Amino acid sequence: MSTVRRSAGILLFRVVEGEDGGPDAEVLIGHMGGPFWARREKAAWSVPKGEYDAAEGPAAAARREFEEEVGLPLPDGAWVPLGETRQSGGKTVTVWAVEGGIDPGGAVPGSFTMEWPRGSGVLREFPEMDRFAWCAPDLALERLVAGQRVFVERLRAYVREGRAPSEA
Repeated sequence: MSTVRRSAGILLFRVVEGEDGGPDAEVLIGHMGGPFWARREKAAWSVPKGEYDAAEGPAAAARREFEEEVGLPLPDGAWVPLGETRQSGGKTVTVWAVEGGIDPGGAVPGSFTMEWPRGSGVLREFPEMDRFAWCAPDLALERLVAGQRVFVERLRAYVREGRAPSEA
């Protein structure tokens, strides 16, 4: 029997004026690192997140992964639960939103090692995420992998309408 793979992350946001003059949310997302994603933009970005086991728990993993992947401390702020979703690969992802600001140019992403080119026997190190950007919601929806777009929609409902994300 296979175990369920779980991942947790933080969607950092800042409230901005939307196109309609009301509040909206810009979000900080990261472009996935490594050779597979190098020439892609659409559906090649992610919420800073990572896997965890039952001993760690999702909230602790979300904080750890944000700090590992972005290389900066998570800003202080209330954690807004955005719920969870199951991605196409079967992984269940849980995300919180935290209002705060960081300079994406100061990010120092964590790295991973893989054989590249495949079959070469050469191990190379790549950043987990190679760049970060603040994105308006529509741009974030275009850039994010499909399974994570729901978190932007839930956050928008929270910011625009003052509703809890679970009600969105």
